[in-house]
Amino acid sequence: MAMASRKSLWLAALALAFSASAGAGHAGESDRAQTDRVQIEKPLGVVELFTSQGCSSCPPADTLFSELAAKEDIVALAYHVDYWDYLGWQDTLGRKENTERQYDYMRAFGSRSVYTPQAVINGRVHVNGANRGEVDGALARMAKSGEGMRVAVKVSRTSDRVMIDAGDAGNGPSDAHVVIVYFDPPQTVKVGEGENTGRKMTYWNAVTGIQTAGMWHGKAQRYELPMSEIAKKGGCAVLLQSVGKDGMPGPILGAAFIHKP
Repeated sequence: MAMASRKSLWLAALALAFSASAGAGHAGESDRAQTDRVQIEKPLGVVELFTSQGCSSCPPADTLFSELAAKEDIVALAYHVDYWDYLGWQDTLGRKENTERQYDYMRAFGSRSVYTPQAVINGRVHVNGANRGEVDGALARMAKSGEGMRVAVKVSRTSDRVMIDAGDAGNGPSDAHVVIVYFDPPQTVKVGEGENTGRKMTYWNAVTGIQTAGMWHGKAQRYELPMSEIAKKGGCAVLLQSVGKDGMPGPILGAAFIHKP
């Protein structure tokens, strides 16, 4: 499906109680920093799927996405958009902010329209989210050409905070936003109206919020987030994403999941 371009609403960056620091020692065994059991500092890539429960072309993409979301070396995030709700079914996971992010990508890519299912790979290219060959091919091609995750992102935690360590870029890009993306745990939805009436689908990593939490300037730096912010969310990922002078999203340089204890 495709829809004509409309005026994009810029997503306001909601500041977290998030601080950059060199880190400090913590006394006591219970407060000692613990690294996540599965710690991949440079995943294969980031897949952002723009989808809708009201789009007849989306179920195959949602199924493929569920496979990607199960892979430890891929940061997979699903943005349910709201512009197909008029077809008779209001997406239960749809958010205006997700639609706004897709329109921002549209402008960044110089496109004239948005569509579903659209998969944005590493913030650099977009492909048909239902086409396994295009998605896998883009991930592999960019990993080989140096357009994959170039900056290591390591996540560790204590009892009351999460530490995000972004590595050094070397001779690479020097500026990026530290973007925190919250998402729901997997949930099954039966579509009651519209083009997918009667379908029952399980949706993974449906995005519920995006916040810009800080800036990275090419050098190794630590950022801290209160554990309380993570504990009340279904899931969370961090993206190190460059942003153009016009405020549009650019290439994603590093990424990681922030796992709850």
